[in-house]
Amino acid sequence: MDIDLIAIGKTDAPEIAALIADYAKRIGRYAKFSVVFLPDVRTSRKLPAEQQKQSEGELLLRQFGPGDTVVLLDEKGEEMRSVEFASWLERRLAAGGRRICFVIGGPYGFSKAVYDRADALLSLSRMTFSHQIIRAIFAEQLYRAFSIIHNTPYHHE
Repeated sequence: MDIDLIAIGKTDAPEIAALIADYAKRIGRYAKFSVVFLPDVRTSRKLPAEQQKQSEGELLLRQFGPGDTVVLLDEKGEEMRSVEFASWLERRLAAGGRRICFVIGGPYGFSKAVYDRADALLSLSRMTFSHQIIRAIFAEQLYRAFSIIHNTPYHHE
């Protein structure tokens, strides 16, 4: 099963981009993994928040195909410990399907249409992180989950 991390906007900070690339390479040992950056909505600073979410939502919805599992990284989502996330991921992988899409939205979150398409909501913390850094944090957690699933010496509990 393929796994994609889909995010609105590019990663500007080279240090964060390097972290994401490092974890993507590590994840690649366990699964086919891609990071997809969708372009920022043009003139988004001039758009009202709802209109920006709508435009970003249209971009996101074009990324999902039939059989894809769509997981929104969202503050309203379920919080899990790393071991719980690894177990959740292992169950999803065992269930089969075409692809798991983990999605990081824009600064105002997701449109209703994207929420309606989602199969799950996942929160990484009750704290707020920048959309840049959350990409690296999630990539690390995904790698950690695979290391737990495969019992490699990365995660200590």
